Amino acid sequence: MKVLSIRQPWASLIAYGYKEYEFRNWKTKYRGELLIHASKGMEKENMKFFKDLNIPFETGKIIAKVNLVDCVEVTSNFENKLIKQKPNIYGHSQGRGGYAFKVTEPILIKPISINGKLGLWNYDYKE
Repeated sequence: MKVLSIRQPWASLIAYGYKEYEFRNWKTKYRGELLIHASKGMEKENMKFFKDLNIPFETGKIIAKVNLVDCVEVTSNFENKLIKQKPNIYGHSQGRGGYAFKVTEPILIKPISINGKLGLWNYDYKE
């Protein structure tokens, strides 16, 4: 199964259903099931905004499964719409550019300790 490594707090925000778009500077044609890997790197300056959610922010583990349903180019109108809808999730940076991967149906899984990789990578996941 395909896997995407994401820094915290963004990986957990996706896993727990708070965040529906993950931003990248590259696009993908892949659609389907996708595992979310919380990389070892954390954006510590952003962690403070989400401490009241009381969700775990594990690192170095695959933590959830989602469906990757779309990949859209990020325009200023698209970005502004997201910030207006969820300012606490999307309002901590602007001028992203690139692409937004839309993910749906997050399901938490038993965490799997593994090193992440760049891009979409494969993992032999057994449910």
